[in-house]
This record gives sequence, C-alpha cells and structure tokens, in this order.
Amino acid sequence: MKITYGADPSQLGELHLPAGTGPVPVVVVVHGGYWRAAYGYDLGTPLAADLANRGVAAWNIEYRRVGDGGGWPATFLDVAAAVDALAGAVQDAAGGRLDLNDVRAVGHSAGGHLAVWAAGRPSLPAGAPGAGPAVRLTRVVSQAGVLDLVGASELGLGGGASDELLGGPSAAQPERYALASPLARLPIGRPVTCVHGDADVTVPISQSETYVAAATATGDPAVLVTLPGVDHFALIDVSTTAWAACRDALLG
Repeated sequence: MKITYGADPSQLGELHLPAGTGPVPVVVVVHGGYWRAAYGYDLGTPLAADLANRGVAAWNIEYRRVGDGGGWPATFLDVAAAVDALAGAVQDAAGGRLDLNDVRAVGHSAGGHLAVWAAGRPSLPAGAPGAGPAVRLTRVVSQAGVLDLVGASELGLGGGASDELLGGPSAAQPERYALASPLARLPIGRPVTCVHGDADVTVPISQSETYVAAATATGDPAVLVTLPGVDHFALIDVSTTAWAACRDALLG
C-alpha cells in the first residue's frame, strides 16, 4: 500500500506487510541511482516484496532527488521523515503490527549511503537535517553503498554526483560533507554490513573497504562481505545469490 509522508509527490513510500496479524520487524528499503531523479523507488519493489514474503514488513521509500527538488538538505530531510513516519502514518496503516524496536534498513548504492546516514542520525548535532530521530534504526545492510562522500567527490563517481547532491566539492562545502558522509559520522553505534562485489565498476569496493576499516577502528560493529565477480546491479536482482547474501545479512 502507498502512504504519503509529505505533500511533495516524491514524499511517499510503499508498505509491504507479511501474512498474519502479529507484530513484525520492519526493513526500510532505500533505492539508489546516485541521488538523481531518473531513478525511483520501483527499484526497491522486488526487494520489499521478497522481504515481506519472508515474514518482515518492508517500507520501500521514495524521496526528493537531484533534478526533482532534491539535494541538500531536501533529500536528507525526506529520508529522515520517511523513517520517522513508521511511528505515525505507516504504523497506523499497518494496524499497529510494526515492531519499532526492531527497524532495519537496506540500501543500494546511493541508497546505501542514505541508509547508513539514517542509522547515524542520533549523533547529529541539534538543528542539522535529520537530527532528533523519532525512530532509530537497529542495523543496516549497505549494498555497494557510497559511504565516503569526500572520496566519491574526489574520484568524480557518478559523473560528480556527490557534488550535485551537496552543492559542490568537499573543499567548498566542508560542513555539508561532515554532516552527510557516513565515513565522517563515525562512530554511529549501529551494526553495518557492507555487501559489495569486487567486479563493481559503478561504485568501487574501496568505498566499503574504507568505511568498514574506519568503523571497526572506532569500535563500531561493521563487516565487509566481498562477493567475487559480482557487479553493481546483481545486488538488487532477487534471483541472484548476491541478493541472497544481502537478505541473509539483513534477516540473520
């Protein structure tokens, strides 16, 4: 079922509920596409349906993207609002079935960035976009996530997608990068599993390697799952063992 969390056409999500009537954990599904409007939450629909078939609720969210009113801070405000809506409109639509003490997230590519960023919201300074969460994530699976925005900017990943998202390179927008990049927000105190194929040419595996090394150095529980020969998009193909690895990390 589709549920809105704001007035903008992109401020909505799709709730997938498993069969039954009892309480269930929730997984927030965050799609990728280098934060650009050309890509939408339909990318997450097969993942959400598969998760619901395995006994958890899935909240597949849309958000304003670059080229459609997104960027800083709109994209971040939307993701925060979509997660917090679990305690309001989404819980109401679910008939109170959502266990808000067990809210997980899975995100692909740019969605991996947003999912891990959302897990770190409790440590954001007051007044920052997304600070003061009503709902806290308990764990995250990043699927080939863009977790080091400074590094992504320096490498020009996605044709300069990080610069588009934050309004310039890190040298021009240091405060935004410090608030928006998961690598800069460590430690977040939440388990993060980074699943990444070593044949990924869209988001290099070094993004996950760098994050996991830095996270574990701060004491955060972070794990890297390297998938030999796997490319960027196999992770969101529910017929693949790559998706199965993501799902196992999420539900295990």
